[in-house]
Amino acid sequence: MPLEDRLGLPLSTSAHEAASSYREGVDLMLAGWTGTAEALERAIAIDPDFALAHIARARVHAFYQQGDLARQKAAVARKLVARRGTERERSHVETLALAIEGRLPEAIAAMREHVEAWPRDAVVLSLPLGAFGLFAFSGMADHDRARHELCERVAQHYGEDWWFLTMYGWAMTENGDVARGRGVTERGFNLRRANAHAAHAVLHAMFEDGSIEAADRLVDDWIPGYDRAGILHGHIRWHQALGALEQGDAARALSIYADVLQPSVTQAPPLNVVTDGASLLWRLLAYGHAVPDALWRDADAAAQKLFPKSGLPFADVHMALFAAATQNHEALAARLAVIEQRLAEGKLPAGPVVPAICRALLAFADEDYAACVQVLAPVLTDVVRIGGSHAQRELIEDTYIVALMRSGELPRARGLLEARLHRRPSLRDRRWQAAMG
Repeated sequence: MPLEDRLGLPLSTSAHEAASSYREGVDLMLAGWTGTAEALERAIAIDPDFALAHIARARVHAFYQQGDLARQKAAVARKLVARRGTERERSHVETLALAIEGRLPEAIAAMREHVEAWPRDAVVLSLPLGAFGLFAFSGMADHDRARHELCERVAQHYGEDWWFLTMYGWAMTENGDVARGRGVTERGFNLRRANAHAAHAVLHAMFEDGSIEAADRLVDDWIPGYDRAGILHGHIRWHQALGALEQGDAARALSIYADVLQPSVTQAPPLNVVTDGASLLWRLLAYGHAVPDALWRDADAAAQKLFPKSGLPFADVHMALFAAATQNHEALAARLAVIEQRLAEGKLPAGPVVPAICRALLAFADEDYAACVQVLAPVLTDVVRIGGSHAQRELIEDTYIVALMRSGELPRARGLLEARLHRRPSLRDRRWQAAMG
């Protein structure tokens, strides 16, 4: 009888220890927990021809932007699975390899076919889910709905699986079904508390329903059991910093930044290093709080090393935050030139919203608030196309609202705030309303 993964899919290895280590590694990966790489390396050491262990290890390399290692492992997995692998495993390896190579349209097509045939292959199903998944970074404007619909289609195959409930609930939350999403995510979280993705998804629901104090308590209670090397450790504290800003406590937000987010201390993957740091510092700046210049300079220097060239729109927008805040017009102009060229060549699926955001951020930093409003207004509904979560993208809308207020367009600012408050309770938005009278 063949060995199986946790969800009952056959594995092409005869080594019980390799299968066990692979199952452990996959569960840790799906939970965003430490020990993932070590478990997968054990599986490879026990059975060097086990293709699924190699491709899973490649995916972990990709999380940390270790592109060469990820592609090397993916190439090995392709060769191994061709010699010893089932049809499902060959499709599994190829789909993950396409994603690792950045071939998003092909990876999405392969993922859809694979999930249709093998809906319980959680590793492949995980590819399009989440704020940094294939759907979010595809440039599509409806990626929140697409994730929700995909989860709806396969829900019958998972039942009360802790991982699936986590991602299913978060997809509901991001697609606007916040109360139901929070309940489903909390069910998954309660099934496995050692699950950073579940804690993270619950925090997103709490952000959307205004449970700021409850979110703060959740982080305080849960984070001591999560190693600082955990892939989401810094980002979960970033959520706590957002809560502090919501309550007007800039000092606490800066303290969290100093503790876990600044480049000299963080152990987060490169994309989170750049996006969490830039977005938190920018929010402080936009909300009228002082940010020491040294924090911007140090964070910008680290970001330039991690993302020296234009590529991923979500990263490009956050790099524009650094360039605008540090008045590095030259760096932003160089990045914009590449973005505009890709747009002209039809190679920027997210579209014109990307360069528009970059220009608007620079105008805001230059205190040309009318220009910021003028550039952002036509593309505001397309901000979703850059990817990320609603909590992350709200930074752009916040910038727009502040620019409206500072340029004297109070009726438009009031209207937008009123609409937002119907969607999400916000102490900050209430304060802004009160300030405008």
